[in-house]
This record gives sequence, structure tokens and C-alpha cells, in this order.
Amino acid sequence: MRGFPFALLSALTLVSASGKRNYETHNFYVVEHDAEHASLADVSRALGVEVVERAGELPNHWLVRAPKVSAAIVSREEERDLVLENYARLRARSQDSTLEARANNEARTGAAIKYLSRQTLRQRVRRAPVPQSSGEDARAVALRLGISDPLFPQQWHLVNDEAAEHSMNVVPVWEMGYTGKGVISSLVDDGLDYTAEDLKENFDADDSYNFNDHEPLPTPKLSDDTHGTRCAGQIAAGKNTACGLGIAYNSKVAGVRILSGAISDVDEAAALNYGFQNVSIYSCSWGPPDNGAVMEGPDYLIKKAVVNGINNGRGGLGSVFVFASGNGAGSGDQCNFDGYTNSIYSVTVSAVDHKGGHPYYSEACTANMIAAYSSGGGKLITTTDKGENKCATTHGGTSAAAPNAVGVFALALEARPDLTWRDVQHLCVESARVVNADDDGWEKTASGRLYSSKYGYGALDGLRYIQAAREWKLVKPQARMQTRTVQIEGGTMKPMRNYTGGEVIGLGGVSSVMSIKWEQLQDANFEKLEHITVRVWIDHTRRGDVEVELTSPAGIKSVLAEKRNGDSANTGYPGWTFMTVKHWGEDIVGDWRIRVSDQASPDHNGTFLGWDMVFWGSVIDSAKAVLYEISHEDPVLPPHDEPQAIPPINKTKTHAKPTAFLPSDHADGVAPTTAASPTPSAKVDVAEAPATANPSIAALPTPSHEPSKIEVIVNDLKAQLTKYIVYVIILSILCGIFIWRCSVRSKASPYIALPGEGNGVSMADTRRRRRRSNGDDSDDDADERTGLRSDSYSNHQGFHSGFLDDEDDHEYPPSAGHASPAFREERVSSPRSPRM
Repeated sequence: MRGFPFALLSALTLVSASGKRNYETHNFYVVEHDAEHASLADVSRALGVEVVERAGELPNHWLVRAPKVSAAIVSREEERDLVLENYARLRARSQDSTLEARANNEARTGAAIKYLSRQTLRQRVRRAPVPQSSGEDARAVALRLGISDPLFPQQWHLVNDEAAEHSMNVVPVWEMGYTGKGVISSLVDDGLDYTAEDLKENFDADDSYNFNDHEPLPTPKLSDDTHGTRCAGQIAAGKNTACGLGIAYNSKVAGVRILSGAISDVDEAAALNYGFQNVSIYSCSWGPPDNGAVMEGPDYLIKKAVVNGINNGRGGLGSVFVFASGNGAGSGDQCNFDGYTNSIYSVTVSAVDHKGGHPYYSEACTANMIAAYSSGGGKLITTTDKGENKCATTHGGTSAAAPNAVGVFALALEARPDLTWRDVQHLCVESARVVNADDDGWEKTASGRLYSSKYGYGALDGLRYIQAAREWKLVKPQARMQTRTVQIEGGTMKPMRNYTGGEVIGLGGVSSVMSIKWEQLQDANFEKLEHITVRVWIDHTRRGDVEVELTSPAGIKSVLAEKRNGDSANTGYPGWTFMTVKHWGEDIVGDWRIRVSDQASPDHNGTFLGWDMVFWGSVIDSAKAVLYEISHEDPVLPPHDEPQAIPPINKTKTHAKPTAFLPSDHADGVAPTTAASPTPSAKVDVAEAPATANPSIAALPTPSHEPSKIEVIVNDLKAQLTKYIVYVIILSILCGIFIWRCSVRSKASPYIALPGEGNGVSMADTRRRRRRSNGDDSDDDADERTGLRSDSYSNHQGFHSGFLDDEDDHEYPPSAGHASPAFREERVSSPRSPRM
């Protein structure tokens, strides 16, 4: 176990990893542990849990459990989660800034818990064949290459005698000598029948696991556990006398079983990293329900596992994740409402039928990268089935499109084992073949390619893909540029989806414009664009009424969300992230416009609160590339990680920012302007951003440097020091003049009479008279020549004392060069305070 001393295991109650998880008797949690503050044993004792095992391949993440309170003791309505209560207490103590609290053991233990979540069970849905008429069971007539698999003639997706151009076109690749040898694909699904004649020679047991029952082999136990076996057959069914043939028939397949029951996030995360040093490709033909009513994606642990696979899988080349786009088009669903297909790390695969048409079930969205052949138009997919020598002839849906793509990728990784996960995606864009060219959904992109939200960049063609892979120059490391978050009309979202502010979505919708400058690309070490992710905060009483579109500086429009009749949720878009690949290779400099509209229903309404974007691509300088690491945060508006909120902006008014008092060369560069369009809009102009220490996470647009509280204090100290030096110089000059005048007087009168009791003049009176004789009738400013006063001095003492105490509310005397208290308050006010 990495990063965890084995000696500490004796101090923990470590439950066997092979034991089944009983959610009826125990609550399970995941803890992200920071050993710098406290040991895992201390953390488990403080929380009242026992450690089960490490959470998959995630470093420093642990699965823990605690017994449930008996129903006989407390009713369900009154049930308390003592672990979460303990966690809340520990975190509160760790965030107490007093010295006494920081020294407390509970505070240190709380600081050691970076993240904790209770695990709940969720059911993922197979993207199985869509019920339809099988039509005529046409049989192919061409038998080639000595293939004796009896159903090969029916595998039209390999050899299509009816429409030769519509197949995966892999036969020429086999003739080149590539059959997938040495490549392992993992079927994350409902199990895999490793006893099937077609698969047993190519089964990889070492990288297989059953997460539904927590046992080593992914045995399909339920009557409908056929999905994973059928998908595996499309990839790696052997060249023999059973059923048909796989696209990469000499490759290996592992089975990771998760779909045969509800599963927790920690198990799903572990499944997506299982065997990730040996496994090259993860085939995922599943996701949230495709009913047009759900908007759901992976939680933090699952996202973290995917990024872990991308950064560390395959020895750093990155795991290749392939996801089926979804079968919900007939229900009005779109794959941008699925956080798995909507991820930049997924090759999202839609379906195309045996004649190049768009099957009615295949979901469209701007996350679709490619299409692969599957059922439709009366034709289905023939493959292996569960059973020793059983075959399936009714497979299909995007569930079958995804493993067909996996088979081609396995051939490519045999030809070029050094391809990274991003090279695999680039080759999809470069080599895809346009199908059904008469479809009105095809649009020319700024890079000159055709794109369709139904087909992505086109159908995956095995020969074209492998030919391109053999000549491919590997891409540079990934770059990332995140814009500042724009708040519309002071829009905010607190935890628990508490929306406030925002602009009402009226007739014509609401638009907002963000301007990107060339200088920001240089500062962020950003060269070429690949993906764009767009995060939105929208409050609406009926989510399915909302439409969202993004338009690039070149005028290319990505429709991120269309109307969904079945979606009646009133929860809106609480920081939901859309993704588009339609702008691949496009120049990002210029104005990007987002437009949010709805159906103008009198019964439903909403407000647009804010948005931001992340541009993903390749770096300019590979030596400065930094791997992206995901961190946990609530999708609040404004985000926690932003130094200050963008001021509320609209078409008619602007708001002062904390930098308003700075000279022009420090302007923040954000200036709302009036849009020319008839719809309400807002534009954020971007000034030059300073170079960032981490070029892969540069913020765009970025205002000029905002002084922190410490910087304000340091700058004030510098100003005081300058004044003190001036005062000392003036004092020296005055002292010189005084000494000179005294010397002149001493020459004129060598004896000076001291006042005595007899004349009734005090020493102080003598000093007063002496100043009066010099034309100064001030009665109390003994130190006027230095510019210092006793009260001023005491205020300076107070300032230094306050600085050492790290207080923020000291009043600085204007005479010392400070702003007035009210003015200073504006300078150091919290940059994340909402501006209502």
C-alpha cells in the first residue's frame, strides 16, 4: 500500500477486503487522509469507524465503516449519523483560528480529514439493445481469410455485403498483421462469461473483479447478465469454430462487474482504475437512465479515479475510457446531460446503422466524438453470448457501438503502443469518415472539418484510423485555461442549491459575452484547442424548458442543451458542466457568447446566474506542462477557489470593483459593455493577465493583481518608512540650523542666564519664549520640526502592535500616509463577498 506504513495496520481494525459489503448493518464512508496532521488510526478513533480497505487506486483514500443504529433503539426519522456529526465537530475545531484551538488534538485530527462522504448505492443502467423488429435475417456471402466462425457471415459490421462502405473496415487491418495482440480491454459491465468458447482463450483473470459481490471472478449470475459478455465478444471473440469473430480477436479482455446491482461511488471509482497498469482501454456501455428526465454525472471520487487513470494509467500514457453516448434520443434525451459521456476524458461514441443512417435511439450532443456501427434499419449485431457456446444475434444500441470502437483502438495500440489517451482522441477527429452527408446536421467547423452532434466527426473507420496512427506524431502534453466566473446581476448559489440574484430569462433569452486575448494564451502556455467545458448556474422551475448555446468568435455554435419534454425538475443547473468537441482546433481568441433561453411558458420561469469555461488543449512548451489534479469543491457561485467575484454585469450598468482606487496601469480589465443584439447581454473584456506560476491552470480572463491584506499592510509600512526618512532628513537640517544659530548666539553672548526662583521663569517657559522669539507662537508642538506628535507616535505604536496580531480593523492616521478607515476597508474587504 503506497504511502501507508504497514506498521500502522496493527493499530487499525482492518476489515478483510474480500468481505462482502452489508449496507443493511453498516454505513460506509470514504475518508481522504492527510498524514501530516494525524495518523489514520487517530482519525478512525475520532470518527468512530473501522478501516475496511484502501479506496481502489486512489492514494490516501480509505473506505471505512460504522455499525448502523438498531431500529429498535431509534426510529428511522430520528436516526442520527454519529460519524458525520463527529466529522462536523472535528472540522469546526480545525477551522478555529485561535492558538488554543490549533493546539487541540481534535483540531489536528480534523485537519487530517481532507474529505469525507457517506456512500450510497446507485444503480447504473445498461445501454442495451433498443427493442425493435429484427427484420430479414440477411446472411453475408463473403467468407475470407480462412475464418470458420459459423456466424461470421452475419456480422455485417465487419463485412457489409449490402453496403460495402458501411462497416468497421477492419479486414484490411487484419491483412496488415494487426489483430490486437498484447492489448487488454476491460469490460466494466454486468460480468463476463470466461467459460464461453469464444472468450476463454482471451480472458484476463488477473485484471478482473466482481464489485457487486466482492469476489475475484466477474461471473454473470443473473438471468439478464448477458450484456458484458456480448460486448466482450465484439472485441475479442477468438478465431475458432464458435459464433463470430471479434474486431481485435487476438487481444485480451478483463471483466469488472458493477451493473448487476446498486453500487457505491467508492466501488465504481475502484472499478474504473482496476488493473490500470495492464489494462489499456475501459469499455463502458452504461450510464444514468436514458429517459430524458435525469441529469446526473460521476461524483467526486469517480471523477478523481478517472483523472488518476488519465495521469497514471498505462505507465503514464493514460487509460482510454470509451463510453456509449446513450439510447434516449427517442425520449428526447441528450448526452450532454450525462456526466460520463460529457467528460473530456471519454471517447463518446454514438451509433450509425448498416446504411449510414442515424438510429432513432442514438443520443445527439456536442460531446459526441465519433460514431460506430450498430443496430438500426432492421439489422442487429451478432456476437458471443453467455453460455459455453451460445451466440447472440439481437445485440445493438450504443452499447454495441462503444465496444466496436474499443476493438479498433485495440488494433491501433498494437500498431502504436506509445499513443496517449489524447492521441487516441486526436486520431478519431483526424480519421473519422463522414456518413449520410445529406443529413442537415452536418456543419463546417472553423478548422474546416465537418461535425454533427449525431455522428461527431463521423464514422470510425478501422483502416483509416490505423493508417493515421502509424504515421501519427504524438501530441504535446495537455494545457488548461480556466476563465473567471461571470456572475450575472449578482447571481449566487449557496450550498443546498440556494439561488439568489441573476437575470430573468425573458423573451429572447439572456446573453453574456466573454472576451479572450492572445496574451492570455501565451501566459497559460496554451497552443491548440481540443475540448471546451462550460459550467452554468441557472435557476428554473422546469429544467426541461431551458436551452443553452455557445457561439465562438468564428461564429461556430455549440448547442449545449435543447428542450427536453420529459424533464420537469425544478432544481435548475447548479453548476452543471457541459462539454463540446465541436471547436477542436479552433482559434479561441475573441468573443465567446453564451445564450440561455426557455420556452417562455407562463407557468414556468427562471434566471441565469453565472457561467465560466475551461479550454483544454496542448501546451506551447512541454517543459512547463503540469498534470491537472482534481480537488473537491462544492459547485457554489462564486466558486471557493476564486480570489474575488466578477461584479454583477448587464447591458446597462457597471459596478465598482475593489481595484477602482488603483491607477490605470493596475486596472482589472473587466468592463461590461452594451451588446448590439436585441437580447440582454453582458461582455467581459479581458486585459493582459500576469504570467502564472502554473501555466496549465491559468485563469482567463484574469484581472491585474489584486492586493491581499498582507500586501496592503506591507505597502503601508513602505509608505511610512519613506515618510520617516524624509522626516529624519528635515530634522537633521533643522538641527543643523538650530546648532548654527546657537553657535552664533554663543559668540554674541558667552553667558546665558539660567532662570531661577527669583525671576519666576521655568525651564519650560524659557523654551516657549525661545520658540516665540523665532516667530513660532505654537504653544505645545515641541517636536514640530520633526513632523511628529506624541499622539501620532502612539497611533503608530498601535499600528505595529495590530500588525503583529494580524488584526484587520486598526485605524491608520491619515498623517502617516494611510487611507481613512472607510477607504482602507474597501481595499481589504473579502474579495469573495457577494455583491448584491
